[in-house]
Amino acid sequence: MTADTYSDSKLYDSFRGGDTKAYDQLMIRYGDSLTMYLYGYLHDWQDSEDLMIEAFARIMAKRPKIGDGKFKAYLYRTGRKLAARFHANRTRITQFSFDEYEMDVADKEMVEEILVSRERREVMRVCLERTDPQLKEALWLVYCEDMSYAEAASVMKVNTKRIDHLLQRGKKQMRIELEKEGMA
Repeated sequence: MTADTYSDSKLYDSFRGGDTKAYDQLMIRYGDSLTMYLYGYLHDWQDSEDLMIEAFARIMAKRPKIGDGKFKAYLYRTGRKLAARFHANRTRITQFSFDEYEMDVADKEMVEEILVSRERREVMRVCLERTDPQLKEALWLVYCEDMSYAEAASVMKVNTKRIDHLLQRGKKQMRIELEKEGMA
């Protein structure tokens, strides 16, 4: 069985038992997505990457007991706290945003399909920017990061019922914004 098939909990427990390769697998699994999430706050790739590394380093140094299936939420909550502290030292924290964010096209589809896809992403980004920051963050965590409601609630420090409410409002607001842009 490869490390990719192990759950986060098994990998983290192995790390706590002394297996540093298990921790490397967790960094590979979540490093890029955490960096993108932090970029939503910091709007600077270098700072986002630095805080991603710091989030992993803090967990590595402290080795806290993390419940089964809760590693990802714990990691993102740690990253979010670091981003808040980072801004507190420089300026007041900005709202979660996708400004200047553009994902690379992973597969080489036909040029027309790529352009249509980019246009749709840009419309989605513009519509998300018009959305309330809390709604935007909840939508990102659940739909882009594939977190459960409980994990997103843990990251945002709200209860799962609040996440459900934020997602309902966010989807409703996104529908309105997408209609304004001519998308169904």
